Amino acid sequence: MSNKASDRLKQNADKIMHLWEVRTRSEVEASVHQDSLVLRDSLPLYLGQLVDELSSRIIRTSARINADEVESKRIGKLHGQERAGYADYSMSQLIFEYQILRQVIFQVLEEEAPLEVGDRDIIIGSIEQAVNDAATQFSETLRDIQELFMVTLTHDLRGPINVVKMGTQLTLRRLDRGDTHADVAMRMMNAIDRLDSMIQNLLDASRLRTGQSLNLKFEECDLDKLVQEVAEDLRFAHGDRFVVVSNSDVTNSCCPKEIRRVIENLAINAVKYGSPNAPITLTLEQTETQIDLTIHNEGNPIDLDAQSILFQQFRRVAAEEEQMGWGLGLFLAKSIAEAHGGTIVIESSEGKGTSFIIQLPRSV
Repeated sequence: MSNKASDRLKQNADKIMHLWEVRTRSEVEASVHQDSLVLRDSLPLYLGQLVDELSSRIIRTSARINADEVESKRIGKLHGQERAGYADYSMSQLIFEYQILRQVIFQVLEEEAPLEVGDRDIIIGSIEQAVNDAATQFSETLRDIQELFMVTLTHDLRGPINVVKMGTQLTLRRLDRGDTHADVAMRMMNAIDRLDSMIQNLLDASRLRTGQSLNLKFEECDLDKLVQEVAEDLRFAHGDRFVVVSNSDVTNSCCPKEIRRVIENLAINAVKYGSPNAPITLTLEQTETQIDLTIHNEGNPIDLDAQSILFQQFRRVAAEEEQMGWGLGLFLAKSIAEAHGGTIVIESSEGKGTSFIIQLPRSV
């Protein structure tokens, strides 16, 4: 490194920023909406940091090197955070800004003579690291903004949905069973419940993506009774095709609301993708150490490649693409099972149908 490059960079910092801004405004579409101060944000700080990196006057103790790395990372992240806050900016535009900056720095510093190889390497390495830090922070900040938007949106949707739900319930109470209007109102209730479930799925997925845990309240659960109740509700909504096979008196510590949600999710999945006229069997078994609840349906098997992505967020296999939903149900079902110390496994083969098995450890 040489003091010559460091001094020239310090003397020409304003010129570099001016040339960079002119080029950026003409080549980066999102920049035209920002005033000069906002557009430059942390880049003057970055040039100051680069001046120090090029200087041989600074005694580079291990403490100084660590401090410089921390400051350099902070400046890069600051730029990424700033850009993520503007709706027009994309990751590619952020990176392009740094490419322009590198070109302008070399253009100005080499007006009189080529830079030494060591100085060029320092500048290139510094900009590559800055791009990496800025891009990482851009992604993290954008994710946080999207999560906040999702939580806010789903929360605000709950109000009008509750109003519609209460109005539909009042209408149902005033109609006689068998009345055609009652059938319509019941369909409306089912649609509202489905929409409410989708919103809850979004909220829970948002919590999990940000590292939060689901809000589970554990208590002693009569799982046999819970499965029987869920099956009865499912029969009302989807017809008399649900069969329960259970060792009676199966109890365990769990969150009944969330385990019900897992069972309903897997059973409705069986309705959607299984043979339409075949029974769906819910089998509850226990051993000394484990409780298994199997939801089985007949029909075409799930390919092994599809099985590998079933529990991922926002992923759908080809057979599911026309179905309504976010692609979150199975992801959340497995997350709930894991929050209980268990898991969900799949068994699916030609001629044997498909089984989703909720495996929970028995509480002591």
